Amino acid sequence: MAAPPDIVHRDVEARFEARLDGHRGELHYRRRESAGVPVLLIPSVVVDRAIEGRGVAGALTRAALEWARAEGLRVDPLCPYVDAWMRRHPEFAGLRA
Repeated sequence: MAAPPDIVHRDVEARFEARLDGHRGELHYRRRESAGVPVLLIPSVVVDRAIEGRGVAGALTRAALEWARAEGLRVDPLCPYVDAWMRRHPEFAGLRA
C-alpha cells in the first residue's frame, strides 16, 4: 500500500494541501454563517494528474471534515467530489449543513 500524502492545513489561504511524489493536491474552502451556524463551504478539490487515483482527494476531504468537526463547523459540500465522498462515508453525515 502506498504511503498517504503529507497534508498541511493552510488556514490563512483557506485550503488543505497535500504533497505526494513531488506533486500537489488542494482542497479549498470558505467559512460563512448561516442562521447563526458556522458553515464550511467546500467548492473544490484539485489534484495534479500525476497523482490522480491514489487517494489524495479522499485524504484531503477527510482531513478537512475532521478539522470541521473539531471546530464545530457544519459542511456544505459544493464540490461534487466532496458531496459524493460524504455520501460514501456516513460517519460524516451529521456535518452536512
